[in-house]
Amino acid sequence: MKSFSLRYSLFTIIFLLISNNLFAQASFNTGEFAVTLNEYGRIRLYAPDTTAIENRQLERMSLLVSGKLFQVFDYQNDADTEEPTINVENPQNSDHEIYGSYNNYYSAEPPEILQKMNVYGWDGGKYILVKNTIINRDNGGLNSIIGMDIIPYLDYAYGFDTVSYDASNNLIRSHRGGTNLGYKLLSHNLKSMHAFEWYDGYTLDNDYWSWLNYSQIDQQYVSTTVDGPVIIIAQNSASIDKGDSLIVYYAVALGANEQEMLESMQDAEEKYNLLTDIKDKTALVPDKVILNQNYPNPFNPTTVINFGLPEKSNVEIKVYNLLGQQVANILNKSLPKGMHSVEFNASNLPSGIYIYSLKSENNLLTKKMTLLK
Repeated sequence: MKSFSLRYSLFTIIFLLISNNLFAQASFNTGEFAVTLNEYGRIRLYAPDTTAIENRQLERMSLLVSGKLFQVFDYQNDADTEEPTINVENPQNSDHEIYGSYNNYYSAEPPEILQKMNVYGWDGGKYILVKNTIINRDNGGLNSIIGMDIIPYLDYAYGFDTVSYDASNNLIRSHRGGTNLGYKLLSHNLKSMHAFEWYDGYTLDNDYWSWLNYSQIDQQYVSTTVDGPVIIIAQNSASIDKGDSLIVYYAVALGANEQEMLESMQDAEEKYNLLTDIKDKTALVPDKVILNQNYPNPFNPTTVINFGLPEKSNVEIKVYNLLGQQVANILNKSLPKGMHSVEFNASNLPSGIYIYSLKSENNLLTKKMTLLK
């Protein structure tokens, strides 16, 4: 937490206590899951659906933005309030929405950026979407790596939890016992994930810089102390011209076990697809072949399958029943690199669970989908 003594004089403390604005934050609950976003851009999650400390599952999720060598914008050292954090009245894109914006004026150290954050939630859901719009206010262009600093607090306790990378679903999960908390970068390619044991003073720019440039994904980290893990996630670097912006989406999902978390994450991805109206993103080139979950799912009778190619390739997409019999050949053609989508019409098939596969050069990826009539 930010140093209270550095931020406020005694007079300011008294004034804020009187005005009841101390520790201002906004929150919502979905009936399954509660979320808070504070005045400097820190997300916390709770389950069940109250914000009591004994229900906390995520201590902090906050933005990292690299600038020039050893310059990093972070929540702990740099973030200050630009626009108050508020609950959006009558949200248009979700059942619940929190908005706030944050600058670097607390430290006045580069990079000079403006962070606009939207947190979306839906009734009955154990997931959120986090949208960060990063605006470059620096004197010149930024070649920046965007990341997240995450501290889990599973089942209201630090320590002895495991951080794992799920390659098949391209997500990171924290887990201890049954409880699973998943984090997924939706809008860009995941470049790296590094986990380590929390220690006092880990939030130095030099260290953040090194972790953002880690360039590999730890497959698993097991916490061995009561301090617990810190997770640093980063995407590929991007150029942001002065005055321009970059939008980054994450999903966070909670489950009483891994399968429940994955189902919640799938729900979050479907909301993301709907929110961003994904059709065909040829401008976004993945660094490996990817196959996304179809949307909608379950479906009747049509659904859309999104996939990505790192280079031009011949692609085959087929559908099989649970007996392994091919029931449809959706696509067989050469496509350019980038993100693509194809629609599948199952009007001639009975209800049930089906497997769809993508074959491309030396890659074969599969996922399940459910047809309900």
